[in-house]
Amino acid sequence: MIESPSLLLTIGAFLLLLGPLIVLHELGHYYAGRLFGVRAQTFSVGIGKELWHRIDKRGTRWRIAAIPLGGYVLFAGDADASSKPDPALEGASAEELKGTFPGAPLWQRTLIVLAGPFANLLVAAAIYFGIALSYGVPYLPPVVAEFSENSAAQQAGIQIGDRIVAIDDARINDFTDIAPRVALYPGQQVTVTVDRAGRTLDFPVRIALYKEKDSFGNETERGLLGVAGVQGEMRSIGPVGAAGFAVSTTADGFRFIAVGLKQIVFGERSLKEMGGLPKTAKVSGEMLTLGWGVFLGFAAFVSINLAFINLLPIPTLDGGHLAFYAAEAVRRKPLGVRSQEFAFRIGMAFVIAVALFVNVNDLVTLFLK
Repeated sequence: MIESPSLLLTIGAFLLLLGPLIVLHELGHYYAGRLFGVRAQTFSVGIGKELWHRIDKRGTRWRIAAIPLGGYVLFAGDADASSKPDPALEGASAEELKGTFPGAPLWQRTLIVLAGPFANLLVAAAIYFGIALSYGVPYLPPVVAEFSENSAAQQAGIQIGDRIVAIDDARINDFTDIAPRVALYPGQQVTVTVDRAGRTLDFPVRIALYKEKDSFGNETERGLLGVAGVQGEMRSIGPVGAAGFAVSTTADGFRFIAVGLKQIVFGERSLKEMGGLPKTAKVSGEMLTLGWGVFLGFAAFVSINLAFINLLPIPTLDGGHLAFYAAEAVRRKPLGVRSQEFAFRIGMAFVIAVALFVNVNDLVTLFLK
């Protein structure tokens, strides 16, 4: 077992991870707003007491705050950092709303809001692109070379030498394609299609639940077929191949997070699997000790997480704003300020409740451990 990183390294790695990802998310909003002529009054790196600021030629106040666990861009016409519309602008004329966020057309507001999560997805794809171009991509033929003890695949009739070509009609081209199709589904039955000496055979396999510990002692549960592949290799690829790898890996990460959250909501997975800031800090320190390549890969996955979370249709999050805009498109007029205010309060209460739960759960788990 590898020794856990020091507290100082953990904190440093956490800030190095989360700070830039949040700033890049907000820069997505900022540059989209700037593209459409919406004035940004404040761009804050961090939250809380201001430590430093500078006002640029466009009148934007760039500030660094004391708590480096957040950030925001405040556009003209926003009541606060959550981008609630300023009640004082209700009933204002088109001329008075010019250059403000509420005064922008619906499609522009939609793109400005989407630009934050899109920036996080772009960051993740850029990291994967760089990793693929620098190190190559793994290639492991999906040929069964051996079985684990009590292998679910072996019990179903799969044999050594079989080439796995599909799982539930999802094409398998590489051994690494298998994990996303089984890891989140322990206990569920899937159809594994194999090529056996030119014959195509289907096997119903019930995915086994496997508990494992990583080199730092972190325990995880995941589904496994119980098969191992032949010796793989790292293949060098050009920019086009790296771009394809980056896009597909980012999409797979987004899908993985979506499926995991769905399973938690429907009680198929424990709420304790949700992680907060303490767990993210712990893992970020551990990933950094394993090398910059591993840390950057983890940063890409966290960036996808930030994009996904912000797209949830919860008021105060980007997805909540998009839900308001969808209602506005149907109604052909914005929701009333009071309605939005009420929704924002409910959304904020929900976000705080979830944050308290996951962070307290993390602290209790780490303390007991």
